[in-house]
Amino acid sequence: QEQLVESGGGLVQAGGSLRLSCAGSGLTFERYAMGWFRQAPGKEREFVASISSSGGGTYYADSVTDRFAISRNKGEKMVDLQMNTLKPEDTAVYSCARAKTAYSSVLAVRDMAVGYWGQGAQVTVSS
Repeated sequence: QEQLVESGGGLVQAGGSLRLSCAGSGLTFERYAMGWFRQAPGKEREFVASISSSGGGTYYADSVTDRFAISRNKGEKMVDLQMNTLKPEDTAVYSCARAKTAYSSVLAVRDMAVGYWGQGAQVTVSS
């Protein structure tokens, strides 16, 4: 059974850092582009970052460029999101996502061509 499990969320002050991790199981992890999305209370889910199956390509939402970094460890089936210089507007539930199709692009994940979602991890940034 396929699973994506996030960890590393929590409460941090503005300007601080957090690292989210997503552990994959039950799938051929290395074939799929992966991504992170977030959903704040009362708002729609939005794209944050994506990474290609090889790890050589990444794409970021404008709101997080130069602050967040996505990476993957294929051997351990992990995808991480390093979040720096956090702002209160980054407060949301962050979810890991697997592309719908093997070897699809980072832009496909950006456009929500997602085949599986994790349960999400809460990130709260206080001012």
